[in-house]
Amino acid sequence: MNIVGFIGPSGTGKSYRALAIAYEHQLDCLIDDGILVYQNRIVAGSTAKSANNHMQAVRKAIFMDLQQQKDVRLALKRINPAGILILGTSVHMIERICQNLSLPMANSFISITDVASAEEIKMAQKNRMEEGTHIIPVPVFELRPHFSGYIFNPLRSWWYGRNGKEAMDRSVVRPVFSYYGKLIFANNVLSTLVQHGIAPIDGIAKVHRIYVEKWRKNKYKGVRVQLKITIYCDVVIKKLMAQIKRTIQQEIEYMTGMVLSALEIVIQCQIERV
Repeated sequence: MNIVGFIGPSGTGKSYRALAIAYEHQLDCLIDDGILVYQNRIVAGSTAKSANNHMQAVRKAIFMDLQQQKDVRLALKRINPAGILILGTSVHMIERICQNLSLPMANSFISITDVASAEEIKMAQKNRMEEGTHIIPVPVFELRPHFSGYIFNPLRSWWYGRNGKEAMDRSVVRPVFSYYGKLIFANNVLSTLVQHGIAPIDGIAKVHRIYVEKWRKNKYKGVRVQLKITIYCDVVIKKLMAQIKRTIQQEIEYMTGMVLSALEIVIQCQIERV
């Protein structure tokens, strides 16, 4: 198995260039910040960028969690890749990852300075410090189930290498542990967001109760919302419920970065329009 380490300080643009390097060196898989990427999909692991603090992020990035190790090892056994690109801040970090995943040590190393100019590295570090944004080398639709921070606009570029033309999709994110500090949303703030979102929906006659709580079960966490409403008789209930769910999900996830884990809607009664 050909294992290549891609090293450089945090915020220098490694994740931005990772797909192109893996493609150019014919490496099937990519390991970056706690996740295993194969064919532009997250197939195992847990992104360090979803961690609540820097210490937890480091533990995820080097696969200290036993379940995370097991999941990635099983995925690698199933895929049986010919080559893997592993991203890290140092040779020592790459070695720790290989050790924790029971992989052979890297055959070679590529430095960020080998593939990026000093100006490009400086610009990447400036963006990290001023905006707190990170790049994850997978498309947004693939990332959403694994990430609860802020997701910004996706990036797509084309790489022209010796193997032809290849599309590179990436996601720009701001993790919970970003340089802006930790945000805590009170439940009443979340309730106000829900109220604001569903108020314009045609078909809801009255909102009797909104209950919102932060929810955690094992390693999963998010927001649970309960609604009690009165609706008009002339609406299609299934269609209305789907619209309410979609609206609340957009309000919660866009404004807070948290995931809507559960939604319960109780229809108290139906009335005629006046």
